Amino acid sequence: MTNQGHIFKGIIAIVIASFLWGTTGTAASYAHNVSSLGIGAFSTGVGGLLLALFAHRRIQLDYKRLLAQPMLILLGSACVAIYPLAFYNAMRFSGVAIGTIISIASAPFFSVLLERLISKKYISLHWVISFIIGAVGIVFLAMGKSHENSSLNNYLLQNMGVLLGLLAGLTYAGYSWAAKHLIEKGVHSQSSVAVQFGIAALFLLPSLWFTGENIFSTMMNTSVVIYMAFAPMFLGYLLFGFGLKSIDASRATLITLIEPLVATLLAIYIVGEKFKMIGWVGMGLVLLCLLLQTIPFNFNRQKTATVSTPLMREY
Repeated sequence: MTNQGHIFKGIIAIVIASFLWGTTGTAASYAHNVSSLGIGAFSTGVGGLLLALFAHRRIQLDYKRLLAQPMLILLGSACVAIYPLAFYNAMRFSGVAIGTIISIASAPFFSVLLERLISKKYISLHWVISFIIGAVGIVFLAMGKSHENSSLNNYLLQNMGVLLGLLAGLTYAGYSWAAKHLIEKGVHSQSSVAVQFGIAALFLLPSLWFTGENIFSTMMNTSVVIYMAFAPMFLGYLLFGFGLKSIDASRATLITLIEPLVATLLAIYIVGEKFKMIGWVGMGLVLLCLLLQTIPFNFNRQKTATVSTPLMREY
């Protein structure tokens, strides 16, 4: 298969994962009297165990390469453990749409910083243009949120949600960078994702003793947390790991801008959050950003086709 074919498959996998992730905020809103910490710990913890069990044979094959990168794995695992706690609380404080928007919109920026400062990777003009369009779209989305109650307390809570969203974006980018770096070291994508989530699960699941009250108190609560553990977490990150085999972490996190778009639409039509016209303009810009990332701009196809890369080998 050509490099372009691998890249296209990677993009499609991450797009599907982003759709699944975009449902998490709306799904979480149906879990009543359950803390954001409990939802995050259960969904990521159980999803992490499923990922580790699914990829256990690959982990066994890659264990020598994994043992050679202990600090990288610990960094990625810490990011995985922190991300859901920050992400779900960001949505709790500032709303499903805004919490998701800030968390995901900031991830490409942090991802580029990591790849540029640590991995010394070149950032293309195509990516910069896409990022600017996507960033403006995200800002417009945030500005488009209508507030029926503009009290000081709500204002402070929304700012707290923004800060937690930025923390979520940083840890999301950190996990993506660590996973991509492990893949570049010869670790299979399944092993790269599963080992980080498996280790994070060892820390998250015990925390349910303090944060998991009412998770199974009703059928609705049980259904929500099981869905979030199996669909967005297990299947979503399995697809994301597959996508990271063929595209850079910065491009992968930029494509996931589709997640806040899906989350916003669900927040409007299902949760009942309201947006102004500028918010709809922002959605259009995010779609344009995704289009620019999906359509290849390769003006030297013949030369590129002769370039081999270890990430394009068959797994």
